[in-house]
Amino acid sequence: MRRFIWIPICVLALVVPVIVLAGSEQTGFDGVVNSIESRYHVHAQRIPFMGVISLIARKASNESVSGMHVAEFENFPSSVDGEELNSMIEEKLGQGWDRVVRETSKRGHEQTLVFMRPEGDRMGLFVLDLNRNELDVVQISVDPEHLNDQISRYRHQGQDRDDAPAHGMSD
Repeated sequence: MRRFIWIPICVLALVVPVIVLAGSEQTGFDGVVNSIESRYHVHAQRIPFMGVISLIARKASNESVSGMHVAEFENFPSSVDGEELNSMIEEKLGQGWDRVVRETSKRGHEQTLVFMRPEGDRMGLFVLDLNRNELDVVQISVDPEHLNDQISRYRHQGQDRDDAPAHGMSD
């Protein structure tokens, strides 16, 4: 009789990890990248030592930029359903992200999605850019105030913020 009690215990010990792993879907950057890999049967190239690069960027930008994540997909399918891609990204990013840009070419060869979310006094940015057969996915956290200070150092003397030409074009 003692042998038979071990059967349900062993079955339970094997089933619990399977249930836990199946129920813990990844969200955020890794969830998006893993979903793209799975859905489109492509493999992401991730930059080695991205944590170190992110730390250097944070120090170099005086705390303006941090939390960088980058993945690149080469040989991506040339045509992608923009609505399906957008829905998958929204689902996998998780709560708190709002899409602010969605641009899709007529044939779907070029697509850009930009999402933002507040992170206290910082702003999280998530960018997905598909250009023909190359897809780039980037997530970054920025401090808008410090970043604006850094950018304003490169303005031309006498150029005011209100009268700055848009995108390098003058009136």
